[in-house]
Amino acid sequence: MEFAVALMSIITVNLLLSGDNALVIALASRKLPPEQQKKAIFWGGAGAIGLRIILTFAAIVLLQIPYLQLIGGLALLWIAVKLLVGEEDNHELEANSNLWGAIKTIVVADLVMSVDNVIAIAGVAKGNVMLLIIGLAISIPIIIWGSKMINMLMERWPIIITIGAAFLGWTAGEMATADKKIAPLLNPYPWTHWVIPLFFAVIVVLLGGLLAGRKQPQAQR
Repeated sequence: MEFAVALMSIITVNLLLSGDNALVIALASRKLPPEQQKKAIFWGGAGAIGLRIILTFAAIVLLQIPYLQLIGGLALLWIAVKLLVGEEDNHELEANSNLWGAIKTIVVADLVMSVDNVIAIAGVAKGNVMLLIIGLAISIPIIIWGSKMINMLMERWPIIITIGAAFLGWTAGEMATADKKIAPLLNPYPWTHWVIPLFFAVIVVLLGGLLAGRKQPQAQR
C-alpha cells in the first residue's frame, strides 16, 4: 500500500511540474518541416528525459548529505508556493530551422526546467530506486503527450493545483524531518513527523493564496 501511494505521488508530482514541457518542444521545433519536427520531438524529448533521469538519481545520492535534505525540503516548499501563485518562468525559446538546433534547444530548456521535478521526485522516492524507475517510466509518456490536457484540466478545476501544491508542501515537510541531522532530534517526538509536514502544507496554501491575491491587482494595472 505504501509503495502504491508513493508511486502515485511521483506521477502526481511529474504531472503538476511538467506542464510546460510540451510547449517547449512545440516552440523549439515549429520552424522545421513536418518530417523533421517528428524527429526533433522524439530525439529532443529522449535527450531531455535521459538527462532528467540522471539528475534525479544524482539528487537521491546528494540528499544523503547532512542538512542537504533539509535545504531540499525548504526549496520544495518554495516550489510549491510558486506553483500555487502561478508564477511562470519566461523562457525565451528560439525556434530553429535545423534539426540539431531544435534538439539542442529542447534538451537545454528542459534541463533548466527540471530542477523543480528533480528535487520533488527525489524527496518522494526516499531512496527507493525501484519506485523511482517505475514512477518515471509511467510518467514520461504522460508528460510528453498529455501536457496540454493536464493544463486544460488544471485551468478548468483550479482546486487540482491547490491540492497538488499542498501535497508538495507535505512532501517538503517529510524531506526536512527525514534529514540525517534533524531526524534524531525529532525521534523522541513521533507526532512531529506528521505535524511538521502538515504545517508545511498549510504554509504553502496560505502563503500561495496571499501572494496570488497580491499578484492579481498588479496584473490588472
